[in-house]
Amino acid sequence: MPEITINMAAGRTDEQKKGMMVDITAALVKNLGVEPDAVVIQINEAPLQHKMKGGKTYLERQKKA
Repeated sequence: MPEITINMAAGRTDEQKKGMMVDITAALVKNLGVEPDAVVIQINEAPLQHKMKGGKTYLERQKKA
């Protein structure tokens, strides 16, 4: 049973996350030959102030954009 864990900054809608998980499931079914029921996907979201890139939190980067 393939298990996929996705770490990302918070902020996407439930619709966006579901669409991503549906597409990933389809890719695993196609490429690994598993049944959809065998695929487990978990999203771990970090608040924007708890994730950093280039020495700035995502919240700081968002405010600057």
